[in-house]
Amino acid sequence: MNEANRKLNYIYTYACREDEWPLCALEQRSLFGKDSGSKILESPLQIDPSRSPFITGRLDVIYEGRCLQDIREQVTGLNLMGSSFKVIVDKQHSEDPEFLKIGFEQRRAIEREVGSNIQGTAELTNPDRILGVLILGGRWLFGEHFKNEAVWLRHQKKPQSYSTALSTRVARAVVNIAVPDPEGVSVIDPCCGIGNVLVEALSMGIDIVGRDINPLVTRGARENIAHFGLVGEVTLGAIQDVTASYDVAIIDMPYNLCSVISAEDQLSMLQSAARIAGRVVIITIEPLDSIIVRAGFVIADRCIIRKGMFARQVIVGHLPVQGRGSSRESSVFRHL
Repeated sequence: MNEANRKLNYIYTYACREDEWPLCALEQRSLFGKDSGSKILESPLQIDPSRSPFITGRLDVIYEGRCLQDIREQVTGLNLMGSSFKVIVDKQHSEDPEFLKIGFEQRRAIEREVGSNIQGTAELTNPDRILGVLILGGRWLFGEHFKNEAVWLRHQKKPQSYSTALSTRVARAVVNIAVPDPEGVSVIDPCCGIGNVLVEALSMGIDIVGRDINPLVTRGARENIAHFGLVGEVTLGAIQDVTASYDVAIIDMPYNLCSVISAEDQLSMLQSAARIAGRVVIITIEPLDSIIVRAGFVIADRCIIRKGMFARQVIVGHLPVQGRGSSRESSVFRHL
């Protein structure tokens, strides 16, 4: 579109159930450094909308105005010759009272009015580009719209499953919380189970390895990874035996009847995590704050995920930054 120098911001639209909001808000804080408290978040940061299970789309703002006339005049300078396009009015995610009153026919009229001023080929069925109009805080915004491809939905159908494993939706959000910026970040999931976290991370191109003490689930994790055409390392063994170093560890603490562990074992696991990684995301059904602190981590953020009567905590921790020597290590914590 060759309009990059004119983009003002990125508008992210969200959809989640009420009981999912705490996890969605924690993901927002990790990715953007803030949570919106609503179904719209505006940021100068560009994130692939398909990373999140909660983002429905992203509007890359090109023009901004005080009214429809401002947008109509500005789009006359938009040349899309060689590309087909479709204009949509996003009433669903607007919070502007006046905009919400706009009916179906008026929305279609706005789409036609804006689209007729753009140089290019309008195509309603299968356009090359989707262009969006949105009102936010009284501002009329126009830009290119990118939708979430819901990659995580495909991962629900896997050959191996485990009753207590994180859902693919939760696993994907946890990965984003643990790794806001994947570039150059190494990750370990030392209690990987059947690999839901691994699949989500690998599908986002994140450098992650898995490990578990159960040979049955490690085989299942490898099978699930291969099923989706992904490549990842899964080894058998305890976190205490890991010798390599990583930027981040994601730990879904064992809790079912086959994996009961004592407070001493929990402390040993988290001390091992502190030895091999500077940042950690812990999923637990038990109170672990005192153990996390004893292991050397600072608790930076958290949320509770509820499903009926069942509740999990997602806790974000890191080692004190002054204890991590290199600038590379310090950069991992810039979102905290």
